[in-house]
Amino acid sequence: MTFINRIAGPIAAAMLLASPLTASAQSFSPDQQRQIEDIVKNYLIAHPEIMQDAQAALDKRQQDAEAAKARTAIKKDSATLFDSPHQVVLGNPNGKVTMVEFFDYNCPHCKDAVSDMVNLLSKDHNLKFVLKEFPILAQGSVDAAHVAVAVRMQDPSGAKYLAFHQKLFSTRGMVDQARALEVARDVGCDMTRISKDMNSPEVQTTIDEDMKLADAIGVDGTPSYVIGDHLIVGAIGFDKLQDQIAAAEK
Repeated sequence: MTFINRIAGPIAAAMLLASPLTASAQSFSPDQQRQIEDIVKNYLIAHPEIMQDAQAALDKRQQDAEAAKARTAIKKDSATLFDSPHQVVLGNPNGKVTMVEFFDYNCPHCKDAVSDMVNLLSKDHNLKFVLKEFPILAQGSVDAAHVAVAVRMQDPSGAKYLAFHQKLFSTRGMVDQARALEVARDVGCDMTRISKDMNSPEVQTTIDEDMKLADAIGVDGTPSYVIGDHLIVGAIGFDKLQDQIAAAEK
């Protein structure tokens, strides 16, 4: 059996694919290098699933690395993430598990996720639910977030903010400042105070803090959740969120 035949197995092919012939190639003649390249090429053509397996392994490695980075950042910034004086807290402020949601008022998936939040709060009285403004989709999102924080400033209990949050997400079309102000008026806010507060340092501090947190822990889409020390990106639905909360409780 020749050297070329001995390396024709899948392990050798994968090694050759992953590590281009550099220093070790100096020990092969040009003819041997061509034969090796042909073996690898023909093997991959005959077994294309190897490429899928390699890509899956690479994706898993990257996901694990991102998850580890998120856990480190969550631990480092836990005080600001879970207990900032600038955030909205719904549910039980002393809950056993804290769940954080980053959202954008122009995100259609965030709109769908509102019912998940309401259902979770109604079923789990030990859940502390924190809302973070993450207006990334449009200027209207930024303007609406300014109004939202001003609403939060009027009611530390979070009840008025929740009414505003649900009603604004129930509207149709793009959300902007005018739409947000209309909803704030509908839920009984003091509009003179809203007009003053929406451009206050407190509002800018809140949004800047939320954006910085999102960047630190790797949030790149909405909705995104933090449950325990896990970052979850995307609207995964009530059942999976409930499973994550149950896991965090343990």
